[in-house]
Amino acid sequence: MHDSRETFVNHAFVAGYPVRHSRSPLIHSHWLKTLGLDGSYTTREVTPAIFSDFIALLKSGQSGFVGGNVTIPHKETVIAHVDEADALSREMGAANTVWLEEGRLKATNTDGLGFAANLDERAPGWNNAETAIVLGAGGASRAVIQAVRDRGVRTIHVVNRTLPRARELSDRFGRTRVIAHAMDALPELLTDASLFINTTSLGMDGTAVPDFDFTRMPDNAVVTDIVYVPLVTPILAQAGAQGRRIVDGLGMLLHQAAPGFEKWFGQKPLVDETLRALVIADMAAHA
Repeated sequence: MHDSRETFVNHAFVAGYPVRHSRSPLIHSHWLKTLGLDGSYTTREVTPAIFSDFIALLKSGQSGFVGGNVTIPHKETVIAHVDEADALSREMGAANTVWLEEGRLKATNTDGLGFAANLDERAPGWNNAETAIVLGAGGASRAVIQAVRDRGVRTIHVVNRTLPRARELSDRFGRTRVIAHAMDALPELLTDASLFINTTSLGMDGTAVPDFDFTRMPDNAVVTDIVYVPLVTPILAQAGAQGRRIVDGLGMLLHQAAPGFEKWFGQKPLVDETLRALVIADMAAHA
């Protein structure tokens, strides 16, 4: 990490395929401007066929980048290419943030930190929940399960259309606390859970979702969705109409970006309402 008093001009990236719709450049450019830092954050469309070459160039120190974000479809494969992946990303089997440090390319995953920070901000005390339900067993659910477990939630029910996928996550994160279920178990599970997290694409872009009876949950239950387009997803709209506290997924996007920025540019950025409004305006402009 460079001292903020030094005059280095650092450059970072987000690499994925496709990557043109990423809002990460908007977020990081806002922070660079707000903090008065010289630097840049740009998109790099990198196909799977050339990803290893891209990383090799980055490791050589000749790419001009000090690090960056890695997104779909490279989050899992990047682990094998870096010099050092931390324990968080190794357990998850995926990384989203890389940086050069003393000639070595290091990796971590900040998605879980972003998820937890969003709930800390929008629903303080969420981690007092004894039992949580995670809907979905895709790649996005890994960071959520890990974060919820590490923040002390005792029992995590993973509910998925295909039971073997849920069982894989139970095996990965600990079968004593992470329990796999098929979808038909959901109504009964809701009665004991005070935290519900949607990690599926259900409701993305406002598409229809099944009816969920969130009234089965305790009155103080929190329902959150990692989908943030639309901001109030159909699942959150249902939960809100049924009197449950809801937290949208935009804060996860904003908070997961902050640790990488600090590593690349040497200053800790602020996730605030100005940034949130900036991203919401961009979402509206591209609706």
